Amino acid sequence: MPDRSESDSRKLLRRLRDTLAEPVRGQERLDRIVKLIAASMHTDVCSIYLFRDRETLELCATKGLKADSVHRTRMRLGEGLVGRVARTATAVNTADAPNERGFRYMPETGEEIYSSFLGVPVQRLGERLGVLVVQSREARAFSEDEVYALDVVAMVLAEMTELGAFVSEDSALASPHKLPVMLRGGSGQEGTAEGHVWLHEPRVVVTNLVNDDPVAECERLRNGVARLRGSVDDLLETAGSVDKEHREVLEAYRMFAHSRGWLRRMEQGIESGLSAEAAVEKEQSEARARLQQVPDPYLRDRLHDLDDLSNRLLRILTGQGANTGAVMPDRAILVARNIGPGELLEYGNHVKGVVLEEGSVGSHAAIVARALAIPLVVHCDGITTEALNGDAIIVDGDEGVVHLRPEESVAAAFRDKIAMQTQAEARFAALRDHPAVARCGSRVALHMNAGIMADLPSLAGSGAEGVGLFRTELQFLLRNSMPRRSDLAALYARVMKAAGGRRVAFRTLDIGSDKVMPYMKRPEEPNPAMGWRALRVGLDKPGVMRMQLQALIRAAAGRPLTVMFPLVSEHSEFVTARDYLLREIEREAHLGHPLPEKLEIGAMLETPSLAFAPDAFFRLADFISIGGNDLKQFFFAADRENELVRRRYDTLAISFVTFLQKIVRRCAEADTHLSFCGEDAGRPLDALAFAGAGLRSLSMRPAAIGPVKDLILRADLAEVAALIETAKRRGDDNLRPAMADYVRQLPVD
Repeated sequence: MPDRSESDSRKLLRRLRDTLAEPVRGQERLDRIVKLIAASMHTDVCSIYLFRDRETLELCATKGLKADSVHRTRMRLGEGLVGRVARTATAVNTADAPNERGFRYMPETGEEIYSSFLGVPVQRLGERLGVLVVQSREARAFSEDEVYALDVVAMVLAEMTELGAFVSEDSALASPHKLPVMLRGGSGQEGTAEGHVWLHEPRVVVTNLVNDDPVAECERLRNGVARLRGSVDDLLETAGSVDKEHREVLEAYRMFAHSRGWLRRMEQGIESGLSAEAAVEKEQSEARARLQQVPDPYLRDRLHDLDDLSNRLLRILTGQGANTGAVMPDRAILVARNIGPGELLEYGNHVKGVVLEEGSVGSHAAIVARALAIPLVVHCDGITTEALNGDAIIVDGDEGVVHLRPEESVAAAFRDKIAMQTQAEARFAALRDHPAVARCGSRVALHMNAGIMADLPSLAGSGAEGVGLFRTELQFLLRNSMPRRSDLAALYARVMKAAGGRRVAFRTLDIGSDKVMPYMKRPEEPNPAMGWRALRVGLDKPGVMRMQLQALIRAAAGRPLTVMFPLVSEHSEFVTARDYLLREIEREAHLGHPLPEKLEIGAMLETPSLAFAPDAFFRLADFISIGGNDLKQFFFAADRENELVRRRYDTLAISFVTFLQKIVRRCAEADTHLSFCGEDAGRPLDALAFAGAGLRSLSMRPAAIGPVKDLILRADLAEVAALIETAKRRGDDNLRPAMADYVRQLPVD
């Protein structure tokens, strides 16, 4: 940029800073700003349009257009040239606005006399706040320097809008982060919680937007970038032993950190009058805007890298680390873009709910949230941008909905819902010591799922008869290196001790798909969910499997031991895995170590193929556990991580229930114990249908045991079985409507 333009830009920003510092109302401040910009850029018109709501722009201030059009002129997103700028987040620069594609004439503004038009988005970190426009009678295209200068001004306006500098009584100028907002996501864990926002990564607040000494600011930026590059280089050095793919990601990360273009663009912002922090945030906002337009997943990941680097650089420049001095509220609701299982475990019971902008229903965070029995909402777009520390928030994990800064009527309705849930929980607690025996006399054994020690206190409180599924992979996923056999043995021993003699079914290592150990190479797979995972990994890496089996045997130390192998697809796989375990039993006996008092070896039926295995499989297995989550996914060919198809198919589809009945019959013929574990087992209606189909053992999250037991106690399983057969003869596609009608007529104690 030429020196004159740089000087003009800096002068304009300083005048803006002075204007913003004046103790005047928001509307008056906006009016002064448009006059200042028009005079500085030698244009006849300057106008500021801000979003009234997510889809509507409103003219909030102007110099040059008719004054009475302010707060009266509105347009939809994408409507006219202004709406086009807002929708695309890119500048529109034309010498002949009336003949430009998408032009919409608004007679109330009197703009018909102006030919040239330049509009730039007012945006902050991907959040679109409005549009800044300059116009002139003269038919000319604005220069690149002028476009850049206006873009810099728009960035400052965005920051000031975010800080509430233009708040007024007008609705379009309402204080940001004050209005109630409802955000929709996906349900990661059921439940409802009310509390206050606690940001996992607190937002960096930039208050000094304009510089007085560009040389000093450039030096400060370069020092900050040097520190950032050093930390990235250190990260790469400490990761010397990781697999090739992981190292390539880190190399790409370092490439961005050392990018001369990235540094030059930020220096250009400083030359235009921005502070070092503001220049970084301007570049970050533009990267976020590009991110939203990029369909390619690889490029999106790279832009995410750039976004992350910008955040780290901002923290270096501002000194605003994770510890901002804020105090976690009593009823904290954790809000984050994403979070690892270890980080969530560190919060433990200090948080009452979790909301993630990304995440998934099958993520490690979701597993931990279930273990902690707290509601989780995933795919909640915009939550990290909209929420501030301390904001009132309601998390509805049942519906996947978040109410931020809710109105009192909404809060009252949810408090009523929570109160009803509390009453129901008190009723369920009274049933804790009662077995789940239906009115027909049939008993259903209810067990709980677990994966961490934090789960085990729920064993007694929930009324579970034992642990139907203990996920052993979390201990591998939470570490940066392979755990030692002695550490695993000590953990498994603590689990058995905490169970107090109740049966614990340990599932061997179930990794692969979305569960990746950081220290194990992840193969390139087009469909990881159907690829190298679970038992397939164990059979290909027998050393890891043998080490885990040894740890389980030593943990038992004379106590009963129950082991089940995940994702068994063929009889031969189970035979091989079982032989591994029996050989380790012989080895431990040879070494003189105490052996399990009783040994049960079972398989998880998670693929339809295993239901058609030879009779020999069903006779050989001591027990079979239906892994409902994966079985449903493979039965319907519907990826449970894909929101487009995840809810499309129902567990109570007649086809799936009929398939379960086939498995029940085969296990009955072989006299093999059968259970069902998975999310659906914890839904009372589904659990009752499973029991009616012949399943007499269910494993679920601890919080679901009470509601499931309550429904079974009130039902007659013979009636449910007859209902299933009637629905099949009638040609119903789905059992759910008939089951819902049946439950509605049951007596309530």
